[in-house]
Amino acid sequence: MLLKKQTVWLLTMLSLVVVLSVYYITSPETSNEFATGEESKAKEEAQNNSAASKTDTNEQSASDTKTDGSTVSTVGSDEEFDEKRLELEDQRSAKEEELTDVMGSTEATAEQKSEAAEKIDQLREVADQEKMLETLIKADNYDDVLVRSVDGVVNVTVKADKLSAEAANDIIQLVRKNMNEPGAYVAVKFDPSK
Repeated sequence: MLLKKQTVWLLTMLSLVVVLSVYYITSPETSNEFATGEESKAKEEAQNNSAASKTDTNEQSASDTKTDGSTVSTVGSDEEFDEKRLELEDQRSAKEEELTDVMGSTEATAEQKSEAAEKIDQLREVADQEKMLETLIKADNYDDVLVRSVDGVVNVTVKADKLSAEAANDIIQLVRKNMNEPGAYVAVKFDPSK
């Protein structure tokens, strides 16, 4: 009797899936004109902003000031922060995936697996430190902050109106104090907010 109940349940679920699939395939596409209009306006604005930022970048001159083994410069791009964050996340997730494959491999030795686990922990720790530093620096009334730590070099890009050597020095000291790499090379870039 139990077998019949399971069979009936299975057939019921399969028929439900088939009915819903047919309904989904045959249902007409309804478009929300209001949402579509907003999307097209947003795309147009993004294109206009990217064109404007390209001309602004061409007009700006990068000014570099070296302080205590660190670099302060001015860069210009609104989309730069998002692009760099995505790029860094992609690189780290690819590296983490490789290391996870090593950990799951039957051919890898125990030593290789433990090294892979340590590297994964290091990647996650660096990402957490970057997020913490971004939060700390944003607390100093900056519009946006991007912190990237790669191979002992910490790049901090700050969206701010002014370029101040004192502010850059404060950021450098904050990074060196809170990063697990106290002797790391720190580069601070100011991106003028628009």
